[in-house]
Amino acid sequence: MKIISWNVNSVRARIENIKYYIKESSPDILLLQEIKTQNENFPNDDFKKFGYTSYVFGQKSYNGVAIISKHQLNNINNNFIKDDLKQSRVITAELKFKKKIIELINIYVPNGNPVDTEKYEYKKEWLKRFLINIKKRIQKNSNILIAGDFNIIPDEIDVYDFKRYENDALGRLEIRKKYRELINLGFKDVYRLKNKTKQEYTFWDYFAGSWQKNYGMRIDHFLLSNSLTENIKSININKKPRSKVKSSDHTPIELEII
Repeated sequence: MKIISWNVNSVRARIENIKYYIKESSPDILLLQEIKTQNENFPNDDFKKFGYTSYVFGQKSYNGVAIISKHQLNNINNNFIKDDLKQSRVITAELKFKKKIIELINIYVPNGNPVDTEKYEYKKEWLKRFLINIKKRIQKNSNILIAGDFNIIPDEIDVYDFKRYENDALGRLEIRKKYRELINLGFKDVYRLKNKTKQEYTFWDYFAGSWQKNYGMRIDHFLLSNSLTENIKSININKKPRSKVKSSDHTPIELEII
């Protein structure tokens, strides 16, 4: 089964690119972030033509997450986290896979910049609440997949120039510690598990020729609970969609489980 995570940076603006990607890659499940649209304006019909059902937690102009699936999903939920700003950032669902019930948790973590503003405080509080809820959830179900745009650079190897980002909301030590705290609850960063020393990125800014110069960072992740690592077949960062005209500034990560 092929599950992909992709911050599409506006689902309606990228719909042609997404459709092309679906034709080429045939994913079973797409976890989309930053869809930037309300539920009623989501392009359900475009996905339906390919045999997908869409589950959407939208928001006007900003944020928003969605799960697009060819497989039956149960217990779709938009209330995983109590968000004081009422931003659409988490959608969850349950997938029956072989004899396991896997909880899919699709997230779009706040960016947090600039660090001297309330945006950074919001990110810290959001991550704190998320961690508390994951700790509770993993006690009920040990089969959890967390994927999405974490807006966290885990280590120095995960960005082209770490010095530039060590005091940024994506690279600050206290934020990276939150990521480590999450992993310590019983998860593996699938990409790093399979690629110990490889330096690849999932995001390249639109500015200053970042894509052309490969000035990127790895901020989109798949975390699998330890009980699911035996099911991993492969993990791949597919850079092709980032090279397209009108592309998102992120590119898909592809997880295959067996």
